[in-house]
Amino acid sequence: MTKKDAEKKPAESAGGEAMEKKKSRLSSSTSMIGKSATLEIAAKAKAMNERGLNVVSFSAGEPDFDTPRRIKEAAKKAIDLGFTKYTDSSGIKELKTAIRQKFLRENNLHYEEANIAVTPGAKYGIYAILQSIVSPGDEVVIPVPYWVSYVSMVKLSRGVPVFCHPREDHGFRLTLEDLKPVITDKTRAVIINTPNNPTGAVYRVHDLEEIVNYLAEREIYVISDEIYERLTYDTNAHVSAASVVSEKLRRNVIVVNGFSKSYAMTGWRIGYVAGPRDVMDRAKHFLDHTTSNTNTITQHAAIEALGGPQTDVEQMVSKFDRRRRFIYEEVSKIPHLKCIKPDGAFYLFVNFQKYLGGMLGDHKINSTIELAGLLLDEAKIAVVPGEAFGAPGYIRFSYATSLDNIAEGLESMKHLLSEISFSE
Repeated sequence: MTKKDAEKKPAESAGGEAMEKKKSRLSSSTSMIGKSATLEIAAKAKAMNERGLNVVSFSAGEPDFDTPRRIKEAAKKAIDLGFTKYTDSSGIKELKTAIRQKFLRENNLHYEEANIAVTPGAKYGIYAILQSIVSPGDEVVIPVPYWVSYVSMVKLSRGVPVFCHPREDHGFRLTLEDLKPVITDKTRAVIINTPNNPTGAVYRVHDLEEIVNYLAEREIYVISDEIYERLTYDTNAHVSAASVVSEKLRRNVIVVNGFSKSYAMTGWRIGYVAGPRDVMDRAKHFLDHTTSNTNTITQHAAIEALGGPQTDVEQMVSKFDRRRRFIYEEVSKIPHLKCIKPDGAFYLFVNFQKYLGGMLGDHKINSTIELAGLLLDEAKIAVVPGEAFGAPGYIRFSYATSLDNIAEGLESMKHLLSEISFSE
């Protein structure tokens, strides 16, 4: 071997090692996010049912009611009339007009057409807003427990999720006292969800006035996720975060809403956002290059949803209310469980911490992830563990299922829980 060859060999070897350590073929951005726990559990429960196992699912994040007939008929009419072409990326004028009228009629809020964008689902609306306002390193505050997708969307927008912890004894509603310690000069936005998933909390006027004004005065955006707006119970009325600040400060509040929950239109994929002109212009640019437009036929159906009679919504809410009272009363009777009666949405968030460390046969229950797995495998009920919402020790139950299913599922759960033993 010549001296030249000897000098060349280590370089070739180093090159081989470099090839072995080459970059992943997959995106580093998406490596930061995981699967949706709610969708994963729902899929597993569905697969078990298809195998002939009778699984009662408390995991669904969608109404178990059909889309109202009047809305489906409007969609059919749109097809017959040939409304099957591209639209403006931020939505058709007629739908924006219906949304503006809705805001004025129900929330006492006046928005111009340029302040509104229609999006393929409220989820994508939140993502479009985060992409429009968050720069690398910006912090976005998320109250815990949170909806499963907030954290991932903040990360995908190159932001930093920061968490604060509303108290259970305050109904999991965020207070200014909870919020202040995590606000920094890097705070770009705070996400508020009312009515709340997973807790069912509904923010009062005084809750929002204090928080939203404090943030807006400091030029910190409030992203208000109001997708469960119509699903409130007893005397708990929904209050939009944008309605508790002056018109001047409203430039720092962005409202996100949609049709999935109130009109049982989850699969139609349509939502909307309303906010200051500069943010909405930037969001429109984002939509231009990522969606082209929300489904045209769905947009025409949404006009009917907002503008037509609301009796179908009222009937759905009434049925949810009966289920809410039943599931809360029955779960409250089970030893060692603790829960707060939900004021909105269709979820019951239950504290299972007393069961952690318990034994089921030879198996020690170390987490609510393990307990949710046992409930699915042994009791044939599907629930979502609190870890998915940043709250270990809790489990979310959706009562978007029949009273009979709720009764059957809770009976199976009570039987399993009664077999868990505790060391002295």
